[in-house]
Amino acid sequence: MGHGDEISVRDLQPPTSTFALTAAQAEHGPRLAPRKVIQTYDPDEWEIFIEEWATGLAPGYIRVQRFGGSGDRGVDVAGFKTDRGFEGDWDCFQGKHYDKSLTPSIAWPEMLKVFLLPVRTPLYTLPSSYSFIAPRGLGTGLAHLISTPTELRAKFLEQVESSTAKPFKELDDDTRNAVYLLASVTDFSIFDSVEVLALLDQHKATPYFAARFGGGLPSRPASDNPPQEVGPEELVYLTKLVDAYRERYVSVDSVASAGLHNKAGAHLQRQRESFFRAEALRTFARDRVLPNTFEGLQNELFDAIVETVEADHADGLERLRRTLEQAVNAQLSANALIQVTEPADRRGICHQLANDDRLTWVADK
Repeated sequence: MGHGDEISVRDLQPPTSTFALTAAQAEHGPRLAPRKVIQTYDPDEWEIFIEEWATGLAPGYIRVQRFGGSGDRGVDVAGFKTDRGFEGDWDCFQGKHYDKSLTPSIAWPEMLKVFLLPVRTPLYTLPSSYSFIAPRGLGTGLAHLISTPTELRAKFLEQVESSTAKPFKELDDDTRNAVYLLASVTDFSIFDSVEVLALLDQHKATPYFAARFGGGLPSRPASDNPPQEVGPEELVYLTKLVDAYRERYVSVDSVASAGLHNKAGAHLQRQRESFFRAEALRTFARDRVLPNTFEGLQNELFDAIVETVEADHADGLERLRRTLEQAVNAQLSANALIQVTEPADRRGICHQLANDDRLTWVADK
């Protein structure tokens, strides 16, 4: 790579597929223990796994990026702490997927690459931390050096000064001197490693863990009660509820009057509670399962109730009640979130679908 070459960057998208997480994936996963599973990955999958793990370190980073191809300059995954990218504070995660523990001879060329970044492109800064991540960890020799930053620096400077191995022997004199000068004033405690047990434990906090390793989903936290004041996110489904109430109870013409009505009031409160239950499930899904899993549950439920919605009913309120009953009784099994979904969540999803204008209770509205 030449002096002025640009690094090819792929902005972080949800790593892994766009398909919803299935119940079988979440519950069972691979037959191997997670420590064994990651040893089967190829280098590309290992980088994706590290990318997933790094997204769970938020709010430490405003952006996580994975760098691909031969031009990565020794940065597999970067966690940027500011919008300045490499010009601000950032952390480097270097994945090395070998069938053995990492040794100093493996580490030296990778460490050289990170010093070449600011030497060859002055706008770049050294990372605040640089972590080796390997499924079989560090060998004893490298582990001792990482634990003694002063000795690590001395040994690295020896490599810069006299090593005849690639890529050190390919440095021109000016570059070699610049690397030596920068390394000699750098605190080598920036170099570290992430041990496998910590890596896996932290990966559990991401939406990707269940898809990779199974074991089921964690328990959901308790849902908050709906706020007293109606929020803008509720206006569409509540308007459709009021339309249904008006057909049955002529005096109801607003959310406020529905709340005061002797029959509609309690029903309205239950629907709001169900809606916020479903919103809490949406948040849980965002943090715990693959992207699109919650949307997959919505679509599965929609398919189970749409015939009921489109059937003839006495009025809109009867259509709503029959639909909610069908939603609760529908046999749903494919989606991972079924493990943690309760009847109120299903009723709430119906109101989410109404909010998205996929369902309407009063015909011709």
